[in-house]
Amino acid sequence: MLFDLELTKKVYNELDAKITAVKGHLKRPLTIAEKVLYAHLYNLNELTNFERGKDYVNFAPDRVAMQDATAQMALLQFINSGKPRTAVPSTVHCDHLIQASVNGKVDLSEAKVSNREVYDFLESVSNKYGIGFWKPGAGIIHQVVLENYAFPGGMMIGTDSHTPNAGGLGMVAIGVGGADAVDVMAGMPWELKMPKLIGVKLTGKLNGWTSPKDVILKVAGILTVKGGTGAIIEYFGEGATALSATGKGTICNMGAEVGATTSIFNYDESIARYLKATGREAIATAADEVKHNLVSDPEVHAQPEKYYDELIEINLSELEPHVNGPFTPDRATPISEMRKVAEENGWPTEVKVGLIGSCTNSSYEDISRAASIAKQAQEKNLKVNAEFTVTPGSEQVRYTIERDGFIDLFRNIGGEVFANACGPCIGQWKRAGAEQGEKNTIVHSFNRNFSKRADGNPNTHAFVTSPEMVTALAIAGDLGFNPITDTLVNEKGEKVKLDPPTGDELPTRGFDVEDAGYQAPAADGANVEVKVDEKSSRLQLLAPFAPWDGENLTGAKLLIKAKGKCTTDHISMAGPWLRYRGHLDNISDNLLIGAVNAFNDQTNMVKSQLDGSSDKVPVVQRAYKAAGVPTVVVGDHNYGEGSSREHAAMEPRHLGVRAVIVKSFARIHETNLKKQGMLALTFANETDYDKIQEDDTFNFIDLKDFAPGKALQLEVVHADGTTDAIELNHTYNQLQIDWFKAGSALNIIKAENQQ
Repeated sequence: MLFDLELTKKVYNELDAKITAVKGHLKRPLTIAEKVLYAHLYNLNELTNFERGKDYVNFAPDRVAMQDATAQMALLQFINSGKPRTAVPSTVHCDHLIQASVNGKVDLSEAKVSNREVYDFLESVSNKYGIGFWKPGAGIIHQVVLENYAFPGGMMIGTDSHTPNAGGLGMVAIGVGGADAVDVMAGMPWELKMPKLIGVKLTGKLNGWTSPKDVILKVAGILTVKGGTGAIIEYFGEGATALSATGKGTICNMGAEVGATTSIFNYDESIARYLKATGREAIATAADEVKHNLVSDPEVHAQPEKYYDELIEINLSELEPHVNGPFTPDRATPISEMRKVAEENGWPTEVKVGLIGSCTNSSYEDISRAASIAKQAQEKNLKVNAEFTVTPGSEQVRYTIERDGFIDLFRNIGGEVFANACGPCIGQWKRAGAEQGEKNTIVHSFNRNFSKRADGNPNTHAFVTSPEMVTALAIAGDLGFNPITDTLVNEKGEKVKLDPPTGDELPTRGFDVEDAGYQAPAADGANVEVKVDEKSSRLQLLAPFAPWDGENLTGAKLLIKAKGKCTTDHISMAGPWLRYRGHLDNISDNLLIGAVNAFNDQTNMVKSQLDGSSDKVPVVQRAYKAAGVPTVVVGDHNYGEGSSREHAAMEPRHLGVRAVIVKSFARIHETNLKKQGMLALTFANETDYDKIQEDDTFNFIDLKDFAPGKALQLEVVHADGTTDAIELNHTYNQLQIDWFKAGSALNIIKAENQQ
């Protein structure tokens, strides 16, 4: 099925005129990201030389994509917008709620029963408002988007932080919170701070055991988890051209792990080949006609240092396979150094489980290269020394790799195939024995490896690497095994060596599928009833948040001072909590339960200033709310790193937290807080974090004067009566301040639609 052909042609038909106008105004060459961004200005008449990293800009994305966990809250908000139909093409993908346990067939059947009311709700809302619905089992949102919707030069937002996966096809695809999606679906402009540009020049060519995954693992080691914040990463050079389109997608997907707004490649032959292979030859033909507008101008690549804010160069011919982790995706270790580094750090070197697939690495090429290693294991009489699982990214990929015999190869070495869903990558893994808290090591081809993320066990050391390397390490059962140099002893007692992986970029017999899992919406949804049971524990219609009362915020108490890394997983855990993603009050019972309290080094245990007792974070916060006492959350650097889940912003808002004060924010989370009418503030002096004490009271003494570019003054009153004056910075523009005053961005949208 071919989607978006007319939309794509419309974008391409307007490109020349738009790019010509932009160049005429800016009087300089443009990078590919700039071409796409400027071509998607909400109002071209507002064109100016926007300053990167400073100016907020209104954009008009071409489409919206939502996964089922975040779609629930996004669509509950859209229902309140007053719009009868989405203004741009939008889709819902049921991929997050399927728990991996037995195998794909069994797990999918169980999910359809246990999640029926959520699926019925999403299907009915999609049907009513003109949204395409991808059924459970159809596949992971980002793989399905790559196969069906991504197109060079397009712009898309998605309610998942790995939306940038579509950058592999030359699309500016950005992960956002649900409130941002509501803006676009309601036909409103979508606001983004003009990103900085990081250029990554790739020279040489991948060889042997090295894969596209190693490019982004290397970049993560260079930039760290916050080095790409506020920037678009552009990949270019001969090395980039030599990569497959799905390899490009893998690299863009994991750009989220360095905080990048998105990542993008220039349109080239590999992208055209992929479009044709996935039934979109008409889009490839249309793209070829405007190719000069789907690549950076020649001057950019001739003198990249003039056009990028930061430049990185990687020689793919010299790049070594990497294994990143544990507990953070930016701790990059070349495979040749892993044994030594693991021993120095006391990491368990016995590999218990190897897991391949996910939205990051489930392409045909990925699976075929991993399958070539599995085939060698059989041929060379090697025993597999770890559990092994495969998570296909889409039904199209699963059907095709089964047809081509790859699934049999994996099963022959003891592998199990899970459903076409996120599964273990997001904590939807019912791993036997995980509750015992054993210190152990797993290796996977996913994107994130935060503590407790995959199986809920804080002692699971998770390492990120390529699918072929995962397969080799699972066969060896040894984290320090280097397949480039090391040998293994087979069942006959012989020393054997694995050959480098091989695989096809695209299936030689073409892709195949019986039922891709797509369901089109009703032509007229006016009479479609949205299904929400008032007694449901999983779904709850939203009540609007109260507007600001116009007074200075005083007498606020400290809920928690979070110590160290505090990701959205810490603020609003996934795993079993995914079942409550459509019920704001119920899911609020996981508020900040993973954050480390700076005053006791414990999780989910804070002191209440109401009576001096200590209890779980949500319990204490609900007591504050019942007593009408506002609260403040204090955090460290890169607060809100990780997933785009807006629940991490809506939960504190719902329970009465008024402000979050940190050393620095991750981009998406900061925006989510603003959208929900929260105060998202940063210490002007980072050392002021150390002044915050457990029994503090907070007085925002000049909130009445809240204005763009003007710092806020905070009086912190300690238990002994002494005070500290702390200056707080913010990045609010006037529109965002209006969100705060109205109580949320959605309140403004609803008011405008009622006029």
